[in-house]
Amino acid sequence: MVFSTPIFILCFLPVVLVLYYFRPLHMGNVILVIFSLLFYAWGEPVVVFLMILSIVVNWSCGILMNVSSSTPDTRKNVLALSIIFNIGLLIVFKYTGFIVENINAVLGKTIFTIPNISLPIGISFFTFQAMSYVIDVYRAETPVNRNILDVALYISFFPQLIAGPIVRYHDISEQIKNRTHSTAKFASGVSRFVIGLSKKVLIANVMAKLCDTVYALPADNLTTALAWFGAMAYMLQIYFDFSGYSDMAIGLARLFGFELLENFNYPYISRSIREFWKRWHISLSTWFKDYLYIPLGGNRKGLERTYLNQFVVMLLCGLWHGASWTFVVWGVYHALFLMLEKAYIGNSLRKLWRPFQHIYVILMVLIGWVFFRAESIKEAFSFLGCMFGSSNTVNNPLLHYLTPEMILIFIVGIIASTPVLPWINKKISSLSNIRLRDGILWGSSAVNFILLLLSLAAVSGSTYNPFIYFRF
Repeated sequence: MVFSTPIFILCFLPVVLVLYYFRPLHMGNVILVIFSLLFYAWGEPVVVFLMILSIVVNWSCGILMNVSSSTPDTRKNVLALSIIFNIGLLIVFKYTGFIVENINAVLGKTIFTIPNISLPIGISFFTFQAMSYVIDVYRAETPVNRNILDVALYISFFPQLIAGPIVRYHDISEQIKNRTHSTAKFASGVSRFVIGLSKKVLIANVMAKLCDTVYALPADNLTTALAWFGAMAYMLQIYFDFSGYSDMAIGLARLFGFELLENFNYPYISRSIREFWKRWHISLSTWFKDYLYIPLGGNRKGLERTYLNQFVVMLLCGLWHGASWTFVVWGVYHALFLMLEKAYIGNSLRKLWRPFQHIYVILMVLIGWVFFRAESIKEAFSFLGCMFGSSNTVNNPLLHYLTPEMILIFIVGIIASTPVLPWINKKISSLSNIRLRDGILWGSSAVNFILLLLSLAAVSGSTYNPFIYFRF
């Protein structure tokens, strides 16, 4: 089940809210755990047992590290066991086919049969969260939680279960035990959910149609202009899809009293690739920094080691997104620019006129997204070849695809990917005329209501609702 479907918006969510707010006081977490597991089991009931296994193993590791007889060596061994288990889940369910396929390719013949293993949705997200819990307990950054129900809620909480953000345990541990509810927080959650839903179904899905159409064209039918618009469509699609889901997750969490950290901060206004990664998928980049980059030595062991650590982190970041060489290339591509900025071009970049800095980031990120979107490295280079002028076809002109709706959504998407709207909202909040400010705020509520109606109409009237995180 995904958020942008009628079954979730009109059935699942209202039922959970009613049962949650009309429950006995001590049953809040119980209800959330039960419905989180039901949410995860909706499409494939069997995989919920994998989730339960993850909960039991990681909770048990936390307990074992904190028994009175635990020695430092025992704690390290338990931590290692937990990491091996969690990484093992990813390898088995996400990378086995990729590994076998590449072994066969290296050997030049089919030695091993590629297993048909279904990828559990969201396994990369909840596995990283589970590791966060055990590592935080090991580091004594948070006390062990002896209540398995609390750990189950942390790992399985449905608002951020399948598409993030990746929640760090020490950021939410107190909220699991005690959290506040208010009308203002609930209203804020509804508004944030509606904004995220509209970003997903009114912008990302429209961009996805153009992107899928363009990428499906043979290279000899693809014009340079159309390739560029297809690449830009994917750039907007993945941002509004991903940030839209994060907005929905943050909004849904507020409905139940939780405050999750922000996951996106207008990454396309960045002036360097380094800044881009501070603004894009913040929870993932922070996770890799705190649990991999710093333990590897960060930037404390010399320049060469710093470059190596950055390379390893971005390589694994790419592989985290999917079992494909295109993701590996995408990760390495970003690693190279991070290293270039640190070693050579960083100072020169900062001296450029600001619009040129933005253009540099947009262009480099856009090219990277081609690898991320393509089904193969060959397809990615073929597409890039069309973008940079190797295609001379006169078929499939751009105007055939750029409908008025598409042009409108392009313009809305570009504006909404910048902090223009928050700036306007800040100006409204600072108005001294209370009556005028209240009138504008009522207007904002009306806009949210209209966006909700439009989003519901979109998800009800179309079967096209791509789930971009399935490969994650």
